[in-house]
Amino acid sequence: MELLAFFAGFQYFQMLKQKKGDNLSTTNRTWVLAGAILGALLGSRLLGGFENPPLLLSSKNLLLYFYENKTVVGGFLGGLAGVEIIKKIIGENKSSGDLLVAPILLALVIGRIGCFSMGVYEQTYGVPTRLPWGMNLGDGLKRHPVALYEMVYLLFLWIFIESLTRKHELRTGAAFKLFMIFYLAFRFFLDFIKPHYTLVFGLSIIQLACLAGLFYYRRDMLYPKRILLKQAHA
Repeated sequence: MELLAFFAGFQYFQMLKQKKGDNLSTTNRTWVLAGAILGALLGSRLLGGFENPPLLLSSKNLLLYFYENKTVVGGFLGGLAGVEIIKKIIGENKSSGDLLVAPILLALVIGRIGCFSMGVYEQTYGVPTRLPWGMNLGDGLKRHPVALYEMVYLLFLWIFIESLTRKHELRTGAAFKLFMIFYLAFRFFLDFIKPHYTLVFGLSIIQLACLAGLFYYRRDMLYPKRILLKQAHA
């Protein structure tokens, strides 16, 4: 499912690029994608590896440990950093993320189907719950099906952003900023019902990373006109 997510997301990106065009040149888009991929790879493994310090310290093979532990939050933040660094190097000032929003959402939904199918054997399950929709994910306990929660949320977020884009003329880069803000906020709250190592103030390192990402977008959140509407379509 992970491979299918990457394949489907990239194919969807290619289709949207042909349909809507690209505000970046082919060369610069290639550099931006390279920066995103490298940044996402490093960010996902580093944040995933530091998610549980005791396990990290007890690991006998650090390279294998970091390779086997990953998180999409680290991937998004690392990818964002990689893109911004590459854009500064090549002198590209245009926003580059809007074209990636729908492909990312598609890939995430497909990926979470794989996470859900793994149950408690993949680190995307919830804490035990007495709520009627709690599910046995493989260990006999009724747990929050957080992968399903995320899939439903992502589909609604996709519909919301697409609807906003069709009805209004958004500022360049607004769709990607909206995606990042809404996803990071969602993951911050979702991780309260996921088993995690508490780092400080009852928060996990992923939650702290979400807060850092939201702080990066603080001006856009405080002043919505920075990312919202130029003008409504007639």
